[in-house]
Amino acid sequence: MTEIEIVDRINFVLAEEFEIDPDRMTPTALFKDDLGLDSLDAVDMVVVLEQEFKFKITKTEAYQAIRTLGDLHAFVLARRAEASGG
Repeated sequence: MTEIEIVDRINFVLAEEFEIDPDRMTPTALFKDDLGLDSLDAVDMVVVLEQEFKFKITKTEAYQAIRTLGDLHAFVLARRAEASGG
């Protein structure tokens, strides 16, 4: 999967799971303020992403720094790179 495909997949699964208008799925979108997601949604988001990308997400410093959709894209891309040895 290319980086663009991964970003598109993240956007798709989150839009589907949380019924978010895809037009609102921009890298600068804040989860709470722009996408309307709360702390319970964050837990669900972790589960959805773990199932989709087949890796465990722990509350690391990098995870806790995620505030925007772009932050999440970067986090998932970095995790996939680590998992593939890149």
